[in-house]
Amino acid sequence: MEKFEKLQGIAAPMPLVNIDTDMIIPKVFLKSIKRTGFGANLFDEMRFNRDGTEIPDFVLNKPQYRDAEILVAGDNFGCGSSREHAPWAIADFGIKCVVSTSFADIFFNNCFKNGILPVVLPQEQVDLLMKDAEKGANARMTVDLEAQEITTSDGDVIPFEVDAFKKHCLLNGLDDIGLTMEKADAIDTFEAQASAARPWA
Repeated sequence: MEKFEKLQGIAAPMPLVNIDTDMIIPKVFLKSIKRTGFGANLFDEMRFNRDGTEIPDFVLNKPQYRDAEILVAGDNFGCGSSREHAPWAIADFGIKCVVSTSFADIFFNNCFKNGILPVVLPQEQVDLLMKDAEKGANARMTVDLEAQEITTSDGDVIPFEVDAFKKHCLLNGLDDIGLTMEKADAIDTFEAQASAARPWA
């Protein structure tokens, strides 16, 4: 998993509330357990017509937001079924941070395990970021995980809270496998001692 330290990028405004995981990645595309390839179908039913052509009014289809790395979203983002494909699709598209007033718990935790920083802020601050995002590609936000701050294109600094352990994992690029591998030496030592003590096992 890539490390997340400081991100400066385009923020896309998506003020819809209750964006569920089926909206993020429709169930028809859940045909693989690989983490890659899902970005092409992110928000598929909102991004594309039935014939596969783009819906020009959808925010991520607009030229100024095609390279967005930050998503400023409405309340209760990631609700619905607990499919991990939802953060996979978001990450594969290139979005590394999602800001909202609230997230569904399972989606929230899955984000950290897939290199995405979900930031919870009060409505007033989300509204400020949403307005900043509406300026388009020339208005870039900075998300500093170490400092726990988001800086708008106008220089406004908004602090945010994040769990210390989850912060450590993102800063060091550690998913569940990475966390286990940090203990590789201790595991090897235990296995050697166990094998010596119980050679018949």
